[in-house]
Amino acid sequence: MKTVCVPLAPGFEEIEAVTIIDVLRRGGVRVVVAGTEPGPIRGSHAIALTPETTVDAVDAESLDMIALPGGMPGTLHLRENPGVRALVARLAARGCYTTAICAAPIVLAAEGLLVGRHATSHPSVREQITAAVYEEAAVVEDGTVVTSRGAGTAMAFALRLVRLLVDDATAERLRVAMVAPR
Repeated sequence: MKTVCVPLAPGFEEIEAVTIIDVLRRGGVRVVVAGTEPGPIRGSHAIALTPETTVDAVDAESLDMIALPGGMPGTLHLRENPGVRALVARLAARGCYTTAICAAPIVLAAEGLLVGRHATSHPSVREQITAAVYEEAAVVEDGTVVTSRGAGTAMAFALRLVRLLVDDATAERLRVAMVAPR
């Protein structure tokens, strides 16, 4: 079974985090929800989620992917967190998937993972990922780096992650069952 870490920091975008977690689990992927701090973490719209563990307790060697939700100021907290940065760097070094949605591609950029790669982000942070070849598609995949634009593209992003980790048939079955657009 593939394993994905979804780190949560105060101010995360709830739609993105919950969509990623839910769709991956529906696809049969093990999801480790890890907080940058213990206890419930409040998102950018005052919805609190309780992570199962902390970022510092996650074993990077057990992961196949990290999926960073955006939101402000959650993305800034992710970028400033040494544990999150270490997980991103370790997974990239192992050739695993490093993925981010909304503003969170700036975390990948801070680790140098977007240099020369095709990527997208929320328009508000486009100028912070200038080392990337910027695209305005809903989801952009370049090798092991996958990026997406925002809350409105969260379902397409999560389904792409299922395609990568499981298979096309499972992603399509989920898309149909959830009545998600193509």
